[in-house]
Amino acid sequence: MSNITKEKLAAEDIAAQLTNAVHEHRLKPGAKLREDEVSDVFGVSRTVVRQALRALAFEGLLTIERNRGAFVSKPSLKEAHEVFQARALLEPSTARAAAERTTAADIVLLERHIKEEHEALDQDRPGLALKLSGDFHLEIARIADQQTIEQFLKQLVSRSSLVIALYWKRRNALCESNAHHALVDALRNHDGSAAEELMKGHLLDIYSQLDLREYDEGATSLKEALRK
Repeated sequence: MSNITKEKLAAEDIAAQLTNAVHEHRLKPGAKLREDEVSDVFGVSRTVVRQALRALAFEGLLTIERNRGAFVSKPSLKEAHEVFQARALLEPSTARAAAERTTAADIVLLERHIKEEHEALDQDRPGLALKLSGDFHLEIARIADQQTIEQFLKQLVSRSSLVIALYWKRRNALCESNAHHALVDALRNHDGSAAEELMKGHLLDIYSQLDLREYDEGATSLKEALRK
C-alpha cells in the first residue's frame, strides 16, 4: 500500500470519528479543532489532519477561518429556519417515492434503526439517538433511489444535528419513535400518500420542539470528546 493511500485512509478514519463526535454532541458547535491537538490524539501528521479537516469543511460540519483555524460549524437562527424549510421541501416527496420501492429487507433495516434509537434514549445517550434518527431519514432517501436528493439530504441532516445541538429542548427535540413507526407502517403498506403526509407532520413536530431563542454553550477537549 502506497503512502498516499495510507494517508487517504487515515484522513477518512479521522473524518469519520470527528463526524460521529459532532453528531453525538461530544464536540459542540463552535469548538475549535487545533491541528496539533488532532495530530497528537490520532498520532498522524498534520498533512493528514488537514485532509480530514478539509473534507469535513466541504460537508459543512466545520468552518475553516484564515489565521484562526477550524471550528465546528455553528448555525445561525436564520440557517436553522432554512435547513428545516429545505428538509420540508425534499423529504415528504422522497417518502412517497420510497413507499413505492420498499422491500421486506428495507423494513427490517428501518425497524432496527428505531430499536437502536430507542435503546440510545434509554441509555441517556441523546446525541447517539439523534444520529440514528438522522440515519433513519437517510435510509428512506436511499430506498427512494434518489441519489442526488440523498446527497443533499446528507448535508441537511448533518446541519440539522448542529442546529439541534444548539437549540434543542433535550429529549423533546429528538425524533419520536412513534412517528418513525408510523412512517415504517406506511412504507410497509406502500402507501405513498400516507408516507408523504406523515413526513410533513414529523418534520414540523421536530422544528416546533426547538427553542430558537437560546443555545447551550460548552467546551470539551478533543481527547474527552473522542473517548468511548
